[in-house]
Amino acid sequence: MSGDMTIFAALAVAATLAGPAVAAPPPPPDPQTARAQLAALEVRPSGPTTGYYRTLFPHWNPVEASCDTREAVLKRDAIAVVTDAQCRSVAGTWYSPYDGVTWTMASDIDIDHMVPLSEAWKSGADRWNTARRQQFANDLGSSQLWAVTDSVNQGKGDKDPGVWMPPLESFHCAYARSWIDVKSRWGLAVDPAEKTALETALGTC
Repeated sequence: MSGDMTIFAALAVAATLAGPAVAAPPPPPDPQTARAQLAALEVRPSGPTTGYYRTLFPHWNPVEASCDTREAVLKRDAIAVVTDAQCRSVAGTWYSPYDGVTWTMASDIDIDHMVPLSEAWKSGADRWNTARRQQFANDLGSSQLWAVTDSVNQGKGDKDPGVWMPPLESFHCAYARSWIDVKSRWGLAVDPAEKTALETALGTC
């Protein structure tokens, strides 16, 4: 659980010291709960991408005034953020938990969907209507949206944990718990290799 202190609690402490208080992504359930959630997920081979288009998951939603979901995450996860009249983050500090790197320009940050949209499609979202897919793509209530280094996010792409895990090994526990929590909340399936990788990552907790 020491990794959680680094990722979740330390962000809040740093924000208190450096500027306006911010919140990290909602923390996932504890390892015991995550194991129970994982055991309850449907296990089946990953479905095809046939029919998938990113536009089937409308994002980013307006959140308040001129802020959309992307800008809301940048503000939420920043330390001492400064925004302009259009809600764009023009200054601040962002810690990327996937690789442990700190950035001072929002242009170096991507907002990652913990469970990628294409992965969701292959594990059950192909049966959803557009409104539900839109809710998923803009989910601020779970550990689904993360501010991370852009190149790391691009390296992840739409890969599941059976193929890709964050470079920072100390984050593997929190990553697995977050992934499982999102899939559990949204009723998405896992494939056998994905489940094995998640079990291995939970073993590091």
